[in-house]
Amino acid sequence: MSGSKDCGGHHKSPRKNFRRVISCILILLLLVLITILLIWAILRPSKPNFTLLDTTVYAFNATTFNFLTSNFQITVRSENPNDDIGIYYDRLDVYATYRNQEITLRTRFPPTYQGHNEVNIWSPIIYGTMVPISPEYSVALGAEQMAGSVFLVIKIDGRLRWKVGTFVTGRYHIHSRCPAYITFGEQSHGVLVGENAVKFQFYSRCSVSL
Repeated sequence: MSGSKDCGGHHKSPRKNFRRVISCILILLLLVLITILLIWAILRPSKPNFTLLDTTVYAFNATTFNFLTSNFQITVRSENPNDDIGIYYDRLDVYATYRNQEITLRTRFPPTYQGHNEVNIWSPIIYGTMVPISPEYSVALGAEQMAGSVFLVIKIDGRLRWKVGTFVTGRYHIHSRCPAYITFGEQSHGVLVGENAVKFQFYSRCSVSL
């Protein structure tokens, strides 16, 4: 009888040890998570800053009613203002809009990591060929172009992750809106580039929301 009890005791001991190991691992993970959350709460990451530096217009043709053909190259500056937090830009799509209607296709930036206080410069091309626009917007666009100034908004939508030490957060949505005035005719303040392109210099701060 004593032999069978001893065997039962031997079988229980490894199980207790295994449970203790699992408990220690879970407690350790919980402590690490609490530490990361405390660091996150103390640091409180600031949103990245986006600035539209310039826009080069290669084409802007609204002569066909209800359709617009356009081709731009823009230069966008992105700054990470945080001292101790990095940013992974997993996806950023840029496009142009007129009165909240998309007038170009979306161009995607390459995935990028932005370190502490780091600055990135992107110069993507965005374009749209015979993009349909609503009749009322077509009339308004033609009138604004004849008057010498068209107001566009360059939009950037995507997802990012924050990096604190070795900890990387889940994905957050990011939306940036950059105002851009394109002028025509005698009122144009652009600089002729080559034969057909006109470059407009800006330092237009963009709104950013997460």
